[in-house]
Amino acid sequence: MTVAGGPVTQAETAAPPPQATPRPPKRGRSARARGDRRTGYLLISPTAVIVFVMVILPILWTVSLAFQHVRLLNLRTTGFIGDYSLDNFKAVLTSPGFVDALVNTLVYSVGGTACAIGLGLVAALALRRPFRGRGFVRACMLLPYVAPVVAATFLWKTMLNPQFGLVNHYGTTLLGWNEPIAFLSSAAPVSPLGVNLHISQAMLTVVMFEAWRSFPFAFLFLTARMMAMPVSLEEAAAVDGAAPTQTFRYIVLPQLLPTIAVLTVLRFIWTFNNFDDIYLLTGGGANTQVVAVRVYDYLINKADIGAAAAQALVLAAILAVLVTVYLKFAGRSEEVA
Repeated sequence: MTVAGGPVTQAETAAPPPQATPRPPKRGRSARARGDRRTGYLLISPTAVIVFVMVILPILWTVSLAFQHVRLLNLRTTGFIGDYSLDNFKAVLTSPGFVDALVNTLVYSVGGTACAIGLGLVAALALRRPFRGRGFVRACMLLPYVAPVVAATFLWKTMLNPQFGLVNHYGTTLLGWNEPIAFLSSAAPVSPLGVNLHISQAMLTVVMFEAWRSFPFAFLFLTARMMAMPVSLEEAAAVDGAAPTQTFRYIVLPQLLPTIAVLTVLRFIWTFNNFDDIYLLTGGGANTQVVAVRVYDYLINKADIGAAAAQALVLAAILAVLVTVYLKFAGRSEEVA
């Protein structure tokens, strides 16, 4: 190739390779990111301090007390680091009445949770259709849950009193009872329809109280879920000739199962750790002592802080295992469905 002024070689015609220009360091962006992180840390630091002081530190302190021989007299001289041993756990697990208290706790938790969710489901289904005064009736349903527990237990103890209670009065005069029934002080096992349940009459009464007091919580959750359910599915089932029981079993209940699973976990945890209901109703007598009442007895009456902390840890470990197993099987059933 030639041009005016002489031939041009191939090397001269080839364009020089572009040189990569180094990018300037992103100092402004990195400085801004560091500043944002510092600001975020400053914003969450009060919450982190509160959680550490109010949650983590008491848990660590309880764990430390559970492995030490701590009484009320030497509590002030006890620190996080001390003579650790398993004596408290051995004494707790081998003490008389611990297995019975654990069984009572399971019976109380399972029975109270099942009855509360069952009553809440029945109430939600009964008040599902609109009618005049439905809002007032729904508001009245919340009274057992929002009422102070001291007032509620006092009301039940007065109504169930064998001498001047309303229940025994109408039972002996209208229902033909031979004698008044000591609902909250009888340790006799209940035998409905000739079936011995090995549950004391007082425990059954406490379970009924827990169901009555807690069912509004399930009622709220289930009512909210039912309001979000599409009505077209039930209308189509009615057109196809499905009975109300079939509509509930195959359409309504499958949509409520996830909500019922969440309610079961929450209510079981709260009932398993419940203390005030049983303590105010029976004081742990008549074969109604649960582990929470037993912890209180060791802490207040016996002043054995180490044994009380050990029982609290055992209770927490058992609850964690039960909830983990339930969540595992519940998660599998939802995946299969």
